[in-house]
Amino acid sequence: MNVYDFDETIFQPDSSYAFVMFCLRHYPRAVLRAGPGMAAKALLRLAGRADTRALKEKVFAFLPGLDDVDRIVDEFWQEHRSGLQSWFLARKQEGDLIISASPEFLLRPIADELGLRLIATPMDKRTGRIIGKNCHDYEKQTRFYREYPHERVECFYSDSLSDAPMARMAERAFLVKKGALSPWPEK
Repeated sequence: MNVYDFDETIFQPDSSYAFVMFCLRHYPRAVLRAGPGMAAKALLRLAGRADTRALKEKVFAFLPGLDDVDRIVDEFWQEHRSGLQSWFLARKQEGDLIISASPEFLLRPIADELGLRLIATPMDKRTGRIIGKNCHDYEKQTRFYREYPHERVECFYSDSLSDAPMARMAERAFLVKKGALSPWPEK
C-alpha cells in the first residue's frame, strides 16, 4: 500500500488551520470565545512550556460551541476539497492509507470520499479533547503496526522529516515540498 501524510503533503494548507479559519468565518462566536485560551497556549508552546497535545486541545476548544460538527465538517470539505494536490489524486489507489496528526473527525469524510483508509489523532468532536495519543512521529509507526501488522508500505509521502520512522518502513519514500516530490534524504 501507499501511505500519505496529509497536511502540507497531499493537502494545502494545514487542514486544522483551514478548519479553524473556516469556522471563524462561518461561526465566529464559537471560535472567538475560545480565542484567548488558544493564543495563551500558543505562546506557551512557542516558549517550550506546553506540548503539542495541549496546544491542539486548546485550538479545538471551540468545538462545544458548534451545533452540528459533522455537518460543518462536510461544509468545510465542500469548500476545501480543491486543496487536494493533483499529483496525489493521480497516484492514489483505493485502499491506500492517510496517516496524520490531524483530528480523525476532520479527515474521516474526505478519506472515505477518496476510498482511502485513515489513521489520525483520535479527538472527541464534542469537546476537542484528544483520546489517546497525538498521531505524530513514532506514534504513526506504532499505530500503523497495530492496525496493519501484515501490510507493507510500498511508497510513503510526507512534507516533514519528523516522519522518518514511517519513511524507514517504506520500500520507497518521498519528501514533498510545494507539490514537488524528491527522494527521501538519506540519514
